[in-house]
Amino acid sequence: MKLSAPIHVLKSQAQQLKKEKVITNTEALDLIAKREGFDSWALLQSKKDDMFPKSYEEILGFFNSGDIVLIGSRPSKGKTVFTIGLLVQAIQKKSAKNYCFSLSEVHKNIAGRMAIYDNSIGEKNNYFELDYSNDISAKYIIEKTQKTISKGSVIVVDYLQLLDEKRSNPPVQDQVEQLKNYAKEKECVVIFISQLNRDIANRLDKKPSMDDIRLPNPLELKFFNKIILLHKDNENSQVVDVLFYRPKEFSFKVNWNKDLKFDNYSSVEVRD
Repeated sequence: MKLSAPIHVLKSQAQQLKKEKVITNTEALDLIAKREGFDSWALLQSKKDDMFPKSYEEILGFFNSGDIVLIGSRPSKGKTVFTIGLLVQAIQKKSAKNYCFSLSEVHKNIAGRMAIYDNSIGEKNNYFELDYSNDISAKYIIEKTQKTISKGSVIVVDYLQLLDEKRSNPPVQDQVEQLKNYAKEKECVVIFISQLNRDIANRLDKKPSMDDIRLPNPLELKFFNKIILLHKDNENSQVVDVLFYRPKEFSFKVNWNKDLKFDNYSSVEVRD
């Protein structure tokens, strides 16, 4: 079962309910828990870790409406193919219009990666639009989507570090904040593909952390509701670690061959 909102949001809703109904905090929390399908807030709290994804196919469902998400890795570790696979899952639902705005890839490359997952998704698909204009920015994305975006839509931005490459665009932090507010307003999900620092390659421990997210310009990572980094132990490995650093640290493994799509892996590892 997936919660309708993150825990901190549910707690805020309980505070509001407490004032409206003039009840205790415990009573308000229990009412929120029952709305979410649990007998009590204590039971909801005890089960919340069971709601974290443990396979590739569960990741998209883990995102809440209004989330902005960062997915990053070093080159050749699969960040674009990984994200495109999530986008394809959203398109296949046929419930809302979805978008990919790419500053780093050409149409042929994105379309090819999508075809790996579903070769029936064509250019005239009513639930998807690809844009690779040189003018892509937060303002551009909002103008292009605001008439067709809706709850459940997914917007992929490829990639984060190029948003303010043009000096005429606002700083990347301003653009991320603008898109965060837009995602909340429209109840959609915005996913940013991100580069990681080169220094990882020179370390003994090459598993990335939030400190490795490449930030050539100032950006507070607190804006992101979910942060996912990908790691492979070696170039020939077909097993990728999916490392969540937000909302908490946990991980699991997926299968990936560079010529194939990401899919589920049987072993699950959780890091507390």
